[in-house]
Amino acid sequence: MDIQLEKKKGLRPKHYGYIALGLLLLFVGWKILFNNSVSTFRTEKDKLSISEVIDGKFDDYITINGNVAPITTIYMDAYEGGRVTEKLIEEGAMVKKGDIILKLENQGLYEQILASESNLALKQNDLRSTKLTFDSRQVEGKKSLATAAYELHRKKRNFEQNQALYKDELISKEDYLTAKEDYELAQKQYTIVKLQTVQDDKLRKTSLAGLDTDLERMKKTLSMVYKRLDHLNVKAPADGQLGFLDAEIGQNISQGQRIGQINVLTDYKIEATIDEHYIDRVKRNLTAILERNGKEYSLRLRKVYPEVRDGKFKVDLVFTKDKPETIRTGQSYNIKLQLGESNKALLLPRGSFFQSTGGQWIFVLNANGSEALKRTISIGKQNSRYYEVLSGLKVGEKVITSNYDNFGNAQRIILK
Repeated sequence: MDIQLEKKKGLRPKHYGYIALGLLLLFVGWKILFNNSVSTFRTEKDKLSISEVIDGKFDDYITINGNVAPITTIYMDAYEGGRVTEKLIEEGAMVKKGDIILKLENQGLYEQILASESNLALKQNDLRSTKLTFDSRQVEGKKSLATAAYELHRKKRNFEQNQALYKDELISKEDYLTAKEDYELAQKQYTIVKLQTVQDDKLRKTSLAGLDTDLERMKKTLSMVYKRLDHLNVKAPADGQLGFLDAEIGQNISQGQRIGQINVLTDYKIEATIDEHYIDRVKRNLTAILERNGKEYSLRLRKVYPEVRDGKFKVDLVFTKDKPETIRTGQSYNIKLQLGESNKALLLPRGSFFQSTGGQWIFVLNANGSEALKRTISIGKQNSRYYEVLSGLKVGEKVITSNYDNFGNAQRIILK
């Protein structure tokens, strides 16, 4: 008869091996799963810039660099082309309006003047000849009119006499009709001569007026040519400093070519460039501060240039009150341009991470600083020191603010 054996309860030695193997498999699976779901980058902590998020006052300004320039710059372009024969004033010299800076010569212009003078002389001779012809015709016309008037008067008197005699039957009808016909012919001839004289007078007036107009036009043309001759002397257009002069003796200058500039030094402005990120916020009449030797000078933004080049746009600022005594053209200054009022905010120190993320996300360190995880954030305004944090960070949290280009698509940074 078989005896039924009881199964022993509890864990046997071989069960421990199974449990250990199962835990090992679970751990390996978890590591594989975790490593596949989170991209990790390992780096040394000392090579990174780490900053702390703080709570403080956000000053809404930006620091820009500007260069001192004259308040007005007048460019000199050559009115006339020519060869430089004399250079009277050098770059950097102070000039008065009308001072001759360069002298040019232009043989073509000289020939044009001679041709204009010759044409004017011919036109004057033509006018004189025409006037003499019309004067002669006028005299002849007056003589003819006087003769016609005389004949008309004589024939009229003869007709009236014959008419009276014919009524008294003292002359024949033929003599009467002859006298009448002579009188009528004299009337027609007088009318024709008078009409011719009137027409000659009108023609004389209109022709001489046209010739006078042509003559005056030619005189004006010649006067303009003489002015062009005067433009061969390049003169200073205003009082100031000759900033630059691009001309040497013997050089050929083309008409309209820029050859120099005059800097008007009655006042100064500051030319600065600003990152295009601020283009929507930079407006005319914003205030700015320039600090020099412990003293602050107030400025006003006078002009914003619309063109953007290399990610920057240009502005002009002017002093509203005093300006530094030692100010000179070309000097460079750092300027604080106020964009708005100061306010209390969560502040994140500036860093090159912004160029990699556009301020849309950042790596935030854990409590012990052993790793950092990618987190979405929102950044508002910025100045030369801080970004204004709108959401995604808390006071006291530490973040990586150095450049992220080496991190690739990593979601987690392990810090050694």
